[in-house]
Amino acid sequence: MDLQDFDDQVQEKTLESKRIFDGKVISLDLLTVRLPNGREATREVVKHPGAVAVLAVTEEGKIVFVRQYRKAIERVSLEIPAGKLEPGEDPFEAAQRELQEETGYRAQEWQHLHSFFTSPGFADEIMHVYVAKQLEKTQANPDDDEFLQVLEADAVQILLWLQQQAIIDAKTLVPLYWWLWQQRGV
Repeated sequence: MDLQDFDDQVQEKTLESKRIFDGKVISLDLLTVRLPNGREATREVVKHPGAVAVLAVTEEGKIVFVRQYRKAIERVSLEIPAGKLEPGEDPFEAAQRELQEETGYRAQEWQHLHSFFTSPGFADEIMHVYVAKQLEKTQANPDDDEFLQVLEADAVQILLWLQQQAIIDAKTLVPLYWWLWQQRGV
């Protein structure tokens, strides 16, 4: 079967959409949909403006991380620099902004690595991941509600953190595994 044939067969038609929450970062819509078998079902969809994440690589081949407390998981998380898109903001410009604000680094070389949906079962958030190289240190300027620790780690330290499950954030794991695969000699 052709992939497109399957896609066409399983589309869900939205019959009704109701906004039940409208917050600062997310909104929640309650949808009534018609399933491929003709039945109706309810879907809860989190609407998110999208986000960026930056795998910043120093001249020494280290990755730049930030540690910060994440209320949703009630713990400190070790992550690559990241942030949400402002309305209408270009993802590449957001990546440049977030890297500088959170870490104080600016990069001369940029590569778009991948864009992916973080949780497509219930949210439309798309994450745009960039690789930044040729870093120049400037002054960090985190948001007023961000309390960050900036760290740099080489592949050996990163592998240890992965083994200890110290890195638990998907937007960090995806580019890190790609980067480690690129480093295959480690």
